[in-house]
Amino acid sequence: MGRDEVLRFCLVTLGALMLLVGIATFSFKKVTATYIFGILGISGILLPDWEFFDRDFKEWFSPMPLRRAPNSDRVPQIGRFKFYPVRVAFITIIYSFGLYKWWMIMSS
Repeated sequence: MGRDEVLRFCLVTLGALMLLVGIATFSFKKVTATYIFGILGISGILLPDWEFFDRDFKEWFSPMPLRRAPNSDRVPQIGRFKFYPVRVAFITIIYSFGLYKWWMIMSS
């Protein structure tokens, strides 16, 4: 599945989630908070150049070589994920804070 299909699937899922939140809470503020958190979450996962961030953390501050794989616009295959603790910790902190703020809005 290419990036376009993944983006389309995520946006449709976000729309369904917003509909469920709207029906369950009857609150425009909560639907808006769900939309904003969802769009930020989708853009944080799909838009970054993961080929750039797939390098070691120390190499993030140096330019990337010009050679690129021909399928660089494709989502990486399952077996290609490289675990970098700094990247995982950074993303976990950001999304945990966002999810916490979203939950505080939902539970109020």
